[in-house]
Amino acid sequence: MLLTDRTALIVGVANERSYAWHIAKSLKEHGARLAFTHLPGDKNEHRTRRAVEALGIASPWLVPMDVSKDSDIDAAMTRYAESFQSLHVLVHSIAFADRDYLAPGKFIDTPRHVYLAALDVSAYSLLAITRRAKDMLVRSAGGGAGGGGGGASVMAMSYYGGEKVVPGYNVMGVAKAALESTARYLAWELGPHNVRVNVISGGYLRTLASSAVGGADAVTDHVAKNAPLRRNVEGADVGKTAVYLASDLSSGVSGETVFVDCGINTLGL
Repeated sequence: MLLTDRTALIVGVANERSYAWHIAKSLKEHGARLAFTHLPGDKNEHRTRRAVEALGIASPWLVPMDVSKDSDIDAAMTRYAESFQSLHVLVHSIAFADRDYLAPGKFIDTPRHVYLAALDVSAYSLLAITRRAKDMLVRSAGGGAGGGGGGASVMAMSYYGGEKVVPGYNVMGVAKAALESTARYLAWELGPHNVRVNVISGGYLRTLASSAVGGADAVTDHVAKNAPLRRNVEGADVGKTAVYLASDLSSGVSGETVFVDCGINTLGL
């Protein structure tokens, strides 16, 4: 029970297959109290509520938030502050890009508005949400620079396509590169307040988001045959890493991108 008496806000639970859901499951198993946001709309709320209730959380705290709108982020974080006294863990597990441009050979055709929308939702949103959460994170972290145990933890989800070319990942790879850089700059600015910021680079997991990427089946076959562990990553693998990053076990870890991909990123071919 590494996270007893800690509260986490999880942004990005779409269904029981999403990385955010597996992270929530692991955090709950270690004693964390959880709160959630969902995309606006009754259908989205129902889908997220059903996934959260499958974790055994009755009457979950859920609020709508469209991260492309500052007013939505302001409203969601205001409601969170009215409901909770602390925020020890912030999980950012959201991304978006127009699927029409997520196919091998389509990157060069990416129009300006598609490019900017991917950066806005997938990368800038980490900065936007963390800025609104800063006061609660700092207050919950305690200790300041050099003390207070593990402090507070912010984590975001990325993929190896942000560092190397994965044909078909295209503009999403550009957005993930921006996300990872954003996390490093946030880590530097929030570090003196004992707030750590890290990224989990998870392997390919079939989710609503990943299903939009062309050529995904070839990736899973390649990983299963060639990764050091000779298998594809599972949601629980990432969930366990999230517990580590949320807990005092990672008290000296910040600004890092932690690969949880069965080792496929270590191969040259």
